[in-house]
This record gives sequence, structure tokens and C-alpha cells, in this order.
Amino acid sequence: MTVGIARYILRNKRKPPPQWQKNSHAGDGASNPFKVIHLGPAQGAPRAAHPMNGRRFPLVLMLEPLHACNLTCTGCGRIREYESAITQRLSLEQCLGAVDECGAPVVSICGGEPLLYPDIAGLVRGLLQRDKHIYLCTNGMLIRKHYGEFEPDSRLFFNVHLDGLEETHDRAVERKGVFQEAIEGIKAAKRAGFKVSTNTTVYRETDMEEIEALFRFLEPYRLDGHMLAPAYGYTSVDEQGIFMTREDVHRKFQGIERLAQRFRLNATPVYLDFLQGRRDLPCTAWGNPTYNVMGWKSPCYLITDGHYGTFEELMTRTPWESYGHGRDPRCEHCMMHCGYEPSAALGINARPGDTLRLLRWVLR
Repeated sequence: MTVGIARYILRNKRKPPPQWQKNSHAGDGASNPFKVIHLGPAQGAPRAAHPMNGRRFPLVLMLEPLHACNLTCTGCGRIREYESAITQRLSLEQCLGAVDECGAPVVSICGGEPLLYPDIAGLVRGLLQRDKHIYLCTNGMLIRKHYGEFEPDSRLFFNVHLDGLEETHDRAVERKGVFQEAIEGIKAAKRAGFKVSTNTTVYRETDMEEIEALFRFLEPYRLDGHMLAPAYGYTSVDEQGIFMTREDVHRKFQGIERLAQRFRLNATPVYLDFLQGRRDLPCTAWGNPTYNVMGWKSPCYLITDGHYGTFEELMTRTPWESYGHGRDPRCEHCMMHCGYEPSAALGINARPGDTLRLLRWVLR
């Protein structure tokens, strides 16, 4: 996967698709069927232009076939933001069409709970036929019921959401028994030969020692990686006290290297530096586009100022220069991997030794 993505990045950096580099948002409101509202640049010192302006291309497609879910997690914005469309879902043809349209080498199937999607097995097969790398993001409750519909493949990961040990996780997802069901799903998938990773969201009250204990608890199951990232403060989530400022994130992630040395964290060393406040990265939201029942979500997975009918419209009509830290107040405390891991992968603000660190991380 790493070699394939590296080749994709080098190819597109040398020759970025020209149809995605136009900036046609100025004065085109009448031609856009969806209302796009953004706050414009934040007050303060002007921010430098994004170094990849004019060379935009996607790395990971966040594909949401549906937003229905069997849980109501405290920090989830999807089931609240898309409440009016909760019963809608994309067709298999729409899903694969979006994959072909943007061409990203990695597809994260999320939602909602993707194992509730009736055509999930067909979707995974279609993605593997296109040689895509897949993270099937699930709460784990339905793995035992559905894993037999898939064939193990080195390009397919069950990415299971776990926000702590049993008591903490069950409280976060607002239902008892979910942690144990997810663990049973992990064990069943690993016995069947599947790749399995975990995804943990860090909130203001998260105890990082408990996260380490969670990873130790999971060690006997020989998982294939752990994703760890700070929560984003969705405006649609009432309990805003659970989210962190940038300064909170820096404090929370101090010493993360110790975890990274023992456990396989699916986060580049550069992104971990960013989380600790050791370097600055620009937001590269177009690197992780989102497609769902409403269309191509603009500008990013976290903020919704509109939806576009085509990927080219998303890339060329979104006013990218108006978003990011120091530009839009809503972006002020965001440090999510979907905005900043693409910047790390693209080598933005690179320092001497980054390549060697990345190579060591890949080969660990």
C-alpha cells in the first residue's frame, strides 16, 4: 500500500490533473445548485498560500454509502447533521462511480455503519477489482454477522472504532455491551485471516494512560495498526465541552512517541509532530474528499458549506483559500488526520531527516 501510494503521489505531483486545478468559484454562485456559505478569512495576520495550490489531487476518498447507524455515539456529527437524510443511501453504481471519478488510491468506507449497507460486499469487491486499498470503518457490532461475505485480502482492513476500555467506550457510544461485541468481532475477523485495525478518537476527558492500556489489551490479537486522532468540535453536537483547543491537543499528545515505538500507530511521524505542536502544517482538505447521499461534501469531512454534483466541481468551485487555521474560525482548533495527514504525506514543510523517519515508520 505504501509503495503504491508513493508512486501515485509522485506521478500526480509531476503532472497534476489539469481539470482539478481551475478556480471557478468566484462569481459562479448562480451555476451552483447548492447554496455555499463560508465565513471568509479569519481576522489577523495573513496566511501564506497553500504550497500545493495548482497541484490538487485526492489521496483518500471518504465514502459514505449511508448515514444510518445502530449506535448514537456522543461525539458523532453524522447522525445529527444528516438526520433528514438518515433513511437514504447511495446505489452501488453511485459509490463506484464516485471512486472512478476521483481516482484516490485509498477508500475509507464510513457512514453511518457501513455493515448496514445492503450492497457492502459488492462494494468491497468492486473496490478490490479497481485495486483500491480499503478501510471499512465499523463499530464492530456486526462483524461476526457479516465477515463471511468478504474474502481476506491484504488491501482490506476492518477498522474498528474503540474509544477506550469497556466502561469508557460503552459510555461514549451510549450503549452497554458494545465493547465486548466489538472485541468478539475483532477476534473472529483475525481468526478468519482479515486485516484489522482500530480507530480511537481522543476527547478532552480522554485518559492517554487508558489508551495505552487499551493497546496493551489488544496486543494478543496481533492487530494491524491503530489510528489515533483528536476529536473535532462539530457544531451539530451539543456537548461541546468534550472537544479540545489546539493547546489542549498539544498537551494531550505529548509523549506520543513512546506509544508509537511499542504499538503500530497508523499516523506518520510528521503528523505526530504536528499534534504535539512541534511543527506547522497547512490543511489539505481536498486530499481527503467526502462523497455521500447529498453529493461531494464541501469543503471537507468535518465542515459542510454545500454539496456538489461532481468531483471536478468540488475541486474547482470550493474556495479553498478561505479555509484552514487562521482563515476560518471553524478551522481554528481542527487537527484531524483527514486534513493534515495529506500534508504530511505530500511532504509539505518537510525538514531534513523526514524521509528517513518516514522510511523507518513504513518498515517498522
